[in-house]
Amino acid sequence: MSYPRKGEKQISELTNRLIDPVLAKRAGINTALLGSWDEIAGEEFADCTRPEKIAWARGNDDGGFRPGVLTIACEGARALFLTHAQGELIQRVNSFFGFAAVHQIRIVQKPVYQAAKRSRTPPPLKGAAAAKLEDMMEGIEGEKLREAVKRLGTAVLGKRGR
Repeated sequence: MSYPRKGEKQISELTNRLIDPVLAKRAGINTALLGSWDEIAGEEFADCTRPEKIAWARGNDDGGFRPGVLTIACEGARALFLTHAQGELIQRVNSFFGFAAVHQIRIVQKPVYQAAKRSRTPPPLKGAAAAKLEDMMEGIEGEKLREAVKRLGTAVLGKRGR
């Protein structure tokens, strides 16, 4: 595993520093919670739920911290099952934060769109494009290099045809 050199920063680290204050101000959550939601919600609810915001309690007489209310978007009838699993989910969220951050969950029924996963392999070329790619690969001797160039050429020439 390679580690970043001194002075180098990962893009995710930089963007999280920019986005976290905005999310915290608007929704009371951070990118770490959003990024870890699949593990927190578990297999049963990861695909049909999304954390929306945490409403933190305002003002406290004794000056102590009061846990907030986590609003979760949930699709359709799965909201009923989520209602029954609220206690466990509250424990998971609190263990993620490391303290009792949430004392209640509010469920909002609405569509939760997961980005459709695209196939990483482009469809094979046909006709003139396939012949052109074969001509371009004529001088390549190494099998691994030939396969890599073929994948690249298929992706590039396939996009032009669209």
